[in-house]
Amino acid sequence: MELSDITTPALAYLGDSVLEVCVRTYLVTERGLSTSAHLNRASLDFVRASAQSEAVGRMEPHLTEEEAAIYRRGRNMGHGNVPKSASAAEYRRATGMEVLFGYLHLTGQTERINRLFRVGYGLDDTEDPNNS
Repeated sequence: MELSDITTPALAYLGDSVLEVCVRTYLVTERGLSTSAHLNRASLDFVRASAQSEAVGRMEPHLTEEEAAIYRRGRNMGHGNVPKSASAAEYRRATGMEVLFGYLHLTGQTERINRLFRVGYGLDDTEDPNNS
C-alpha cells in the first residue's frame, strides 16, 4: 500500500497509538511511574484533546512545510463526535497532531516524533526541534 492511499482517519488512528507510546515511554522511563493507577492518571495530562491542542501550539512554529501540510490535513478532517471535555477547535487540532504522528511513524521518522513530542509538551525547552 502506498502512503498516499492511507486515509486521514487511518493516519489519526495510527497516530493516536504512536502518541500513546511516546507518553507511556516518558512516564515509565523519565517520570519513574510504575503502577497502572499512577500511569493512567498521569497519561491524561498528555492524551486529552485539550492537552494535545496545547502541545500542537508549541510544536507548530517548528514544523516543516510538509509537516504543517500533513497537520492541516488532519485538523481539517470532518469531525462528527467531539468529546464533551474539549471544544471543536481543540479536538480538530488534536486530530491534526495524531495524523502528523501517524505520518511520521509510517515514514520512519522516529527521532522527529520524539523531538516534536518533547517540544510539544515542554520537556526540552532548550533544544531546537529542527535539530534532529
